[in-house]
Amino acid sequence: MEHDFQSRMNKRVECKDGFSMSVQAHDGAYCEPRNNEGPYHHVEVGFPSEYEELLIAYAEDRSSATKTVYGYVPVQVVVNVLAKHGGMTDGQLPDGVAPLKGSETD
Repeated sequence: MEHDFQSRMNKRVECKDGFSMSVQAHDGAYCEPRNNEGPYHHVEVGFPSEYEELLIAYAEDRSSATKTVYGYVPVQVVVNVLAKHGGMTDGQLPDGVAPLKGSETD
């Protein structure tokens, strides 16, 4: 059975301070396990809105930090990035990644 790639794509994560990134996990992504079920312990991050020190070690192209994919990023690193940027205000995360939400009041 053929899968529609777009139907598996998570909506881009937006953080309280304006930072954003794509966080994906499915059988075509750089994630573990590499399937469509999860829960995942490593995910693919892509195209962050700005250079992020916590992610750069996983970059496919470190010279182009906002225009590259970050493969096999541990989910705890993603949660740490969310915390650093005030939590997420919009978007979707793969199963296994804690959806650390930003506060509406600060």
